[in-house]
Amino acid sequence: GDADGDGDQDIFIGSIDANNVSLFKNTSTPGVISLIPSNNYATGLMPEGIGCSDLDGDGKPDLITSAVNSHTMSVYRNTGSVNNISFAPPQTFPTGFNPGELLIRDMDNDGKPDIIVAVTSASKVSIFRNTSTAGMISFDARIDVITGAYPMGLAIGDIDGDGKPDMVTSNNQTVTANFDDGLYFNAGPSRIPHNHELTLHYCKELGVPIQVYNNVNESTYYFAEGKGPLSNKKIRTREIHNDIRGYMTEMLAKNMDNEMLDKSLTKEDGQKIIEYLMAEGGLDVDKLYKASARRGYIESPGAGDKPGKLADPLKLAEIIQSGLMDPDFYNVAEYTYELQMTMFQAVDGMDQIALAFEKKIAPMLKLNAEVSNILNTTEGVKITYKDKTGVHEIQGDFCICTLPLPVLSNINNNFSSNVSRAIDYIGYNQTGKIGLQFNRRFWEEDEHIYGGITHTNNELTQIFYPSYDYLSKKGILIGYYNFNEKALQTGELSYADREKLALEKGRLIHPQYDKAFEKSLSVSWHKTRYSMGGWAVYTSETRKNSYPELLKPEGNIYFAGEHLTYLNAWMAGALESARSVVANLHSRNTESRQTYPTQTTKG
Repeated sequence: GDADGDGDQDIFIGSIDANNVSLFKNTSTPGVISLIPSNNYATGLMPEGIGCSDLDGDGKPDLITSAVNSHTMSVYRNTGSVNNISFAPPQTFPTGFNPGELLIRDMDNDGKPDIIVAVTSASKVSIFRNTSTAGMISFDARIDVITGAYPMGLAIGDIDGDGKPDMVTSNNQTVTANFDDGLYFNAGPSRIPHNHELTLHYCKELGVPIQVYNNVNESTYYFAEGKGPLSNKKIRTREIHNDIRGYMTEMLAKNMDNEMLDKSLTKEDGQKIIEYLMAEGGLDVDKLYKASARRGYIESPGAGDKPGKLADPLKLAEIIQSGLMDPDFYNVAEYTYELQMTMFQAVDGMDQIALAFEKKIAPMLKLNAEVSNILNTTEGVKITYKDKTGVHEIQGDFCICTLPLPVLSNINNNFSSNVSRAIDYIGYNQTGKIGLQFNRRFWEEDEHIYGGITHTNNELTQIFYPSYDYLSKKGILIGYYNFNEKALQTGELSYADREKLALEKGRLIHPQYDKAFEKSLSVSWHKTRYSMGGWAVYTSETRKNSYPELLKPEGNIYFAGEHLTYLNAWMAGALESARSVVANLHSRNTESRQTYPTQTTKG
């Protein structure tokens, strides 16, 4: 749009990494295109849709953005003049979870452009009817139009020639898993930390067998695509870990010799530290890091005249320049509290835990029932749901609502404004996985990888190797497990294109993909109808302001789930939250019971 009224069309570009929109002022002349960076405007998290239109009729185009992770649409009123670019601070409006493409059209033929936003995870389109006047931007209450599953494309036009704009969406498809019998991958939760006592308690109580999950494996790879001198070379995790550890300890040991560290240390203290650093980093007597068996062999040792052959360490500069010390490759698994070994998984898949709960309480369950209303009443709570037999209502004294917040946000309710705002503003992680079935376990047979995770800087982010059925014939890898921007981009692909991406990027690390691949199944959790996200992600603001609102009962309705704990993303969070809410509800009922004085009879 022409942001400054000089007659030239300027360009707005959104950045999902920087969370802003950049304006480039058009200074082109005939035959020569020229743009000058002008201003950056902060947006919500991950701006997806961008548009310009004169919303308030003052002759100047205003800026409109949608932000995926903030679940909002923002409007920046143009306050500039000719050759003077200026926008007012944004007015922000909630859209529902994961808004994407936006269009600007006059939907009611009143001469004012309205804003239409495809809200992917909520499977709806939100319409903001423009009620602005000159100098003041405003909208009617948001109108939500339910669409097919996960609207990805949005178009508006008069299809039937009646003079009214019609709306068309393209929606995502569905797919069914058809892996061979006995083969599976955990598309959702896959690990149980040894310190999640409640999860392990229920596994024991419900008779769910568990097995060790190999989360840390030094035989896996680091793979940097397209960056630095080590680009497109798969490097064993143990090589990177030991090389970095060796170089870091070498530098520290040399500084200890130069007395450049803590002056309060005695000479004996310093010597002990040097001895530790030499042991930790595998340094030689001269405090230098050189090749050792810690980082593996080019030729393995064996019987007879086979001592094994060591490879030279990678150069520290090469490691740094190739991005192998960037956040994509941080060695968090060994240090993060929840990811420290030993970890476990349920035998035959993590859904065995849910199935065991289902078996225990089967008579009380109502499955395949989609809730449409949750309402506080003077008598308690009324729930409306539909199943294959029709629409039904049930009433009770209390309700414990464990629905993920993106799902709950789209259910009719009579919650207070504070609770509704908290539900809308707590963010959820975008995440996706793909399971790839292969006709042989080449990662074990050819590369001696038994469980663990390969890390990469490309769209795959991680490749997980199965920690079950070692040495069997076939197997399933998790071909990618990605998050946020990468998951958002991957999730927009068709199932066939997700598979294509996983194979194209995966064969860079494992060329055996081409001959061994059989079939796949991918899941994008932020596009899954009854999840709409992987897990709750708090900012300091939402943890401070929104979290406490949902810890309290809303009338006779209590909220529970991993999103109401500090154990976000873990099954233990859901279990701990459920126990806490049940205890609170029990306490409330106990305290509210009426007591009567004891009567005694004399005589």
